[in-house]
Amino acid sequence: MTFYLKYRAKSFDELDITSVRETLRKIVASGNIPHAFLFYGPKGTGKTSAARILAKSLNCKNKKGIEPCNECEICSSISKGVNIDVIEMDAASHRGIEDIRSLREAVKLAPSRLDKKVYIIDEAHMLTPEASNALLKTLEEPPEHVFFILATTNPEKLIPTILSRVVSVGFTKPTEEEYLRALKRIAKLEKLKIGDDALRVIGEFSDGSFRDAVKLLEMLVNENIKMTPEEIRGYLSKTAGFDTQSFLEMIAARDASRALAYLDSVVSKGASVKNITDLLIKRLREELIIQVTQEKGTLPLSREDVIKLLDLFIGSLAKIGYATLEQIPLEIAIADWCFSIFGGVGDNESNKPQVGSSTDERSGIFEKENNEKDSKGRKLNLEDNGESEDIKAISGDSWTKALSIVRQKNASTEALLRAAKPVNFDGRLLTLRVYYSFHKERLESNPHRTILEKSISQVLGKDIIVACKLGSPPQNGFASKTLGKADGAEDGNGEIKDGSHTSEAVLSEEDDDIVKVAEKIFNQGQNKF
Repeated sequence: MTFYLKYRAKSFDELDITSVRETLRKIVASGNIPHAFLFYGPKGTGKTSAARILAKSLNCKNKKGIEPCNECEICSSISKGVNIDVIEMDAASHRGIEDIRSLREAVKLAPSRLDKKVYIIDEAHMLTPEASNALLKTLEEPPEHVFFILATTNPEKLIPTILSRVVSVGFTKPTEEEYLRALKRIAKLEKLKIGDDALRVIGEFSDGSFRDAVKLLEMLVNENIKMTPEEIRGYLSKTAGFDTQSFLEMIAARDASRALAYLDSVVSKGASVKNITDLLIKRLREELIIQVTQEKGTLPLSREDVIKLLDLFIGSLAKIGYATLEQIPLEIAIADWCFSIFGGVGDNESNKPQVGSSTDERSGIFEKENNEKDSKGRKLNLEDNGESEDIKAISGDSWTKALSIVRQKNASTEALLRAAKPVNFDGRLLTLRVYYSFHKERLESNPHRTILEKSISQVLGKDIIVACKLGSPPQNGFASKTLGKADGAEDGNGEIKDGSHTSEAVLSEEDDDIVKVAEKIFNQGQNKF
């Protein structure tokens, strides 16, 4: 039997949260015991154990004051959870109004063997509003032989009328001394030689849960870890071989595939996702302090990146307890970071691919703006209305190839792109400048965005994310800013002709030619949307 079950609290005296222990003692000693309790607080703090102790105290024939004897058949059956008059319900799986109606009918029946019938409803916040309302009358005026104990980690989710009908007992996260009290009791019974300092280290890694603390102690015993603070901290910090520095470097590189695979491998070996997330948060906090005080960090992340990651990981930490698989919130945070089009390592100059790198040699995408040429050899000027941006951009040839692929997939998408301009590319994020909200909304929605991202990724040989931002429309039309007169013969209609290709719409001298683009899109796509 595991330590937690073997040494589960069986009397009021063994409850390790001081406030809870004293509160329940006073209530039971008064003889005026309410018929409905609400035990609320974090997981693993002893709510269900306390409910069973109270049930034993109400029914034990050999009590010693208020304490159950824990020797009689009644106490034994309640401790094991097999007494038919102490009914433990999981509201997560019995949350509907029909379940509560059945309970209301059963409440009317006298207990079979005990003096008092006790209903322990765990995760009470999971009851539906209809079920909660159906329970109200019974909670308010139950038969004399019935007691209710509701337990929950989220009391704020209970309806106010339920809260008004129960006596609430709050189970807080254990203090250092309360951890010590619980672990020392088990260490003594198991005849373990372990000092208070070592037990305090276990408490640090237990996330405010007695259950987790006892599990960690048992794990250390099973692994034959030397019971010193240094050895325990070193073992628990590794969490099954988790390398915090290497993992954060994968995150900094936005290598989602490697990061998720690595996380899965250490979790499958028994690592605690909670401990992993704690380690990541502590390391990022250290990095933030270093960057604030010394201005030069030890991770390839900017200060903004560190703050963003801290926010994501702290958010995932709060969701672990409610996830179907505990690693899912952390995996979502990692994916959110790696595939986010906002901020990230692209803003950190040390992480941008440099000219001459293998990426540059493969795709030829890191040419300076003033040297851009399209597939016809015509020079492209990607300056934007006099705005100066210190950027690298995709080459005109790469952009033209991408447009050609897009045209084959969806002519409407290609028409939209002829009124957009690539203005920034950091090796992963391609930013397009558009001049009308109509274009921005269309290009950022599917199928247009998906088609463009897949097409440009195909040309560059790597996964690319596309973002759009609005800019002021050119004062003299798109032509003067996109393809100059010197690059082709301009006819009277504002179109540049080179004998084999005509650039329409975006080369118009009039801003209102955007309407022509819109008409072209809707005429071509009227049967597709």
